[in-house]
Amino acid sequence: MEKLTSAELAEKIVAILEDHKAKDIENLNICEKTSLADRFVICSASSATQVKALADHVVYDLEEEGIVPKSSEGFESMRWICLDYVDVVVHIFHEEERQFYALSKLWKNKPSEESQRLSEEQRPEAES
Repeated sequence: MEKLTSAELAEKIVAILEDHKAKDIENLNICEKTSLADRFVICSASSATQVKALADHVVYDLEEEGIVPKSSEGFESMRWICLDYVDVVVHIFHEEERQFYALSKLWKNKPSEESQRLSEEQRPEAES
């Protein structure tokens, strides 16, 4: 199988989450804002059980295609599970945690690394 682009992988993850009734799914392109990943897929679930079930479905469905996460966190608490597929990071939140951490808002408002670099270059040098 050909390696998927980050956009294709993110769309595949979104489809899995939609099929299993995740709420408020967002597919954020963050490649110009950080080198952490190209995309974040963020969604909500109404219970801890659903958070875990959504994460299990993503992992299982992608493993069927030979795609495994580099790492995962949060299976113990089942309130915020993070699946790291290198170029795509999946965040599955319990609704309360999603509101509290506001990850979508944080990354939508973050300036790109290029605009940060340009603004730093335009700052006047500090006088000695």
